Amino acid sequence: MTDIRVDHLAIAHRLAAVPQSWPVTPQFDAVDRWYHRLAAEPDHEVWLLTWLPGQGTDLHDHGGSAGAFHVFSGTLVEETVADSPGGPPRVTVRELGEGAGRRFGTRHIHRITNRSNRPAVSIHAYGPALTTMTHYRIGASGLNVMTVERAGAQW
Repeated sequence: MTDIRVDHLAIAHRLAAVPQSWPVTPQFDAVDRWYHRLAAEPDHEVWLLTWLPGQGTDLHDHGGSAGAFHVFSGTLVEETVADSPGGPPRVTVRELGEGAGRRFGTRHIHRITNRSNRPAVSIHAYGPALTTMTHYRIGASGLNVMTVERAGAQW
């Protein structure tokens, strides 16, 4: 279920429309995705992320925060995972190109990857601000929790 009090995708779209207002210029790191928090408001936060070809996330959730992301440049692939009691998890794959965006609710589990041969830049908005992210692995019995990261400790 998406948090209807704040339109996270509209926030991401608004920031994407004015890159000259960003406090930093996107940077790229050959080892890992680069990220920088663009805004921290009482009801949401916004992050700028960069992705070189091949970079991506593990399967993860957003610790109960709803949100959205907007692809500012390049192309990203999102794999959404839904646990199926009594069966294997269902995986839905979608490609999002420049200008595309996606809202998600508080129970969203996904991974994002740059499978293209061009760098990508995206803007992510979450509400409330992220406090934890749980990382998962798909196993024979379904989704298995691997780790839980905490804001201020792991990012």
